[in-house]
This record gives sequence, structure tokens and C-alpha cells, in this order.
Amino acid sequence: MITATYLIHDDKELAKKADGIARGLTIGSWTDLPQLEQEQLKKHKGIVESIEELKEDERVNTYFGKRLKRALVRISYPSVNFSADFPAIFTTTFGKLSLDGTIKLLDLTFSDELKRAFPGPRFGIDGIREKLGIFDRPLVMSIFKAVIGRDLQYVTEQLKFQALGGVDLVKDDEILFENDLTPFEKRIVAGKQALNDVYEQTGHRTLYAVNLTGKTFELKEKAKRAAELGADVLLFNVFTYGLDVLQALREDDDIRLPIMAHPSFSGAIASSHVYGVSYALLLGKLLRMAGADFSLFPSPYGSVALEKEQTLAIAHELTKQEPFARTFPVPSAGIHPGLVPLLVRDFGIDSVINAGGGVHGHPRGAVGGGQAFRAAVEAVLAGRSLYDAAKENEALKQALDLWGSA
Repeated sequence: MITATYLIHDDKELAKKADGIARGLTIGSWTDLPQLEQEQLKKHKGIVESIEELKEDERVNTYFGKRLKRALVRISYPSVNFSADFPAIFTTTFGKLSLDGTIKLLDLTFSDELKRAFPGPRFGIDGIREKLGIFDRPLVMSIFKAVIGRDLQYVTEQLKFQALGGVDLVKDDEILFENDLTPFEKRIVAGKQALNDVYEQTGHRTLYAVNLTGKTFELKEKAKRAAELGADVLLFNVFTYGLDVLQALREDDDIRLPIMAHPSFSGAIASSHVYGVSYALLLGKLLRMAGADFSLFPSPYGSVALEKEQTLAIAHELTKQEPFARTFPVPSAGIHPGLVPLLVRDFGIDSVINAGGGVHGHPRGAVGGGQAFRAAVEAVLAGRSLYDAAKENEALKQALDLWGSA
């Protein structure tokens, strides 16, 4: 059994609309069927579990130019109707219904039996911490910037600078695809060597997330080759491929690499208040079920901000008690060292602090940017103000002078 929760807007009778959804996505007509056929189809029929009417939303009324009723509607769909895979589940619960334009899928509640059909993360928070040997603080990640059109030497130098700053992870830019200057396999080999050099020099280990791209049916072989070459983590633009593809990568025992899910294209699915799919479901619950070890999403503070309530709901879905390993929440976009107190307050230590410009834009470059973030994390966990800690740390002081503090 799976139960879908929808936010419905309509100017007609909401109960009638809900019943039409339950029938339309399962058996179609009902009342016109002979009694025998009703009995035969009963086990396939969608059931309206509840209808909770809400206050009208004036913003929505203005947008549509008419007054619309609103309600939270919960409908259950029998598991006998669909196979245990995301394409079947989406088609059953929101397939043609998504074309309505005034219905938003907020949540899917899975039976325990159905949950067992999905793998969850291979490593999750605990497994990634084991790889890094870091157990008592948020992880710090930086992002490659301005590497398109650059050669392999430039990319590996930038990787080394970021690692020297003390970040725990570095990820490719999600728009860095296969190209002649920095081919996928050569990035892995050269990046591994650069990070090993830093490890031998400093004793600090940094993991590199390389962007897995290409045609869908080539991805598995490419990922297997990445594993053979010793890649640390795969970055994956999951929503341009599909959750089912992520699950296939996770379940392949010849790959066995952590997967970092990027939210690129998810805004086309989730950003509306009226239709689409909620961020908590898309970037939280479903990514975790499909097997992502990290889930990136816009923070509530930065340049591409989500509402704070939505970001906390995503993080909750990624880390709450479930029969799956926990997924690292990675609030991103517009992050600088002065925001570390807010990040730790809102997302706790089981999160990843992720920055691009907040690392590379530091007056001392990526090395100074990484050092500033690490100093900020240390200060917050020690209960000190950033400005107090900055008296003893020049990199943090320069960051606060440039970006300020929350």
C-alpha cells in the first residue's frame, strides 16, 4: 500500500474531486459497474482516506484570477496495482494527475513491505564518516568554479589548493561534462594523485566527487570504470536522468561508490506552491530511498534560497528514523564562513557545509577559504563567537571582513 498526500485547489466540490482522483488513477468508473464487477475490482480501487479543508490562499486566487478552495487530500493505492519501482509508483500516484496544474504531490507514505524494495544509501552518514575518520563535526565541502575551458593541470592545482585549506570534500561543477581538456578518467587519476600528495603533506584526507555524465545506458560502465580507477565519490545530476537510474547505480555491486545527488532541474518539478512535487519528498525522502549518500539543496540563507521550513523538512526526511541509512543533508548556495552558526543551529553536526564562492572568493584564495570555514566550525562547536575566534585566526578574520556574519 502507498498513500499519497496532495494539496488540491479547485472551485468545485473537493470531495467529488478527491473521489475522481482515487478512481481515475485506479479502476476508472465505479458506480456504473455491475455488482459482480465491483466485487472483482474492489481490491484495486483507490481509497480516499481523508480530506482536510484549508483556508483559501489569496496569492493563489490572484494567480488564477478566481477563488479556489484548498484541501489536503490523502488517497491510498493498493500495491497490487503497481510494481515496486519508482516509474510505476509515480505513474500510479501522480502520472496523468500532474497535468491538472492545480494539484501538488506533498508526500508518499510507503508500507514496510514496499520500503524493502528500495536500497537506501550504501554508505550514508555513518559510512562517509568512517571513510574520513571524522565523527564529531559537520563536514566541509568546496566546489570547483570556473573550470570549463581549463586544462587538467589547472583543475588538479585547484583541487590541491582546496584540500590544503582543510575541506573534507571537493565536488566537480555539475556543468562539467565529458570534454577533451579534462576527461572523466583522467580527472579521477590526476585528482587522486593530487589528494594523496596533500594527505602525505598534511595528514588530512579529502574526497573528490567526480561528475558522472553521459547517455543513460552508458552510465553503469562509466561508473564501474570510475570505481576501478579509485574514485572517491560520484556526483550525479539525478533529476535529468531519474530516480530509477540513481537506484540502479546504487544497487550495482561492481560500483560501490558513494553517490552525491545534485538538485539540478528539480526546481522545474518542485518550485511551484500549486503544482508539482514537494521538495521534502523529492530531495529528501525519495533521494534517500533511491540510494543517495548526499543530497544537495538550496539553503535558506543564500543566493538561491528556499524557505527555511522547506529546507528543514528536506533534512528531516534525510535523517529521520527509517530502515535506510541516513543521507547527508548538504544545504548549498551563497554559503560563506559567517553563516556557519546558522548552519550548525539549523542542520546540526550531521550535515555538510558546502561553498563555492565562499571558498574561492577568500582574499587568500581557496586555501584561505577552507581554513576560514574550518575555523568557523571549530568556534561554533566550542561555543565561541566568530568574531572572538577571528582574533586568533587571520583567515577567519578576512572572511568576516569580506562577508560579515549572520
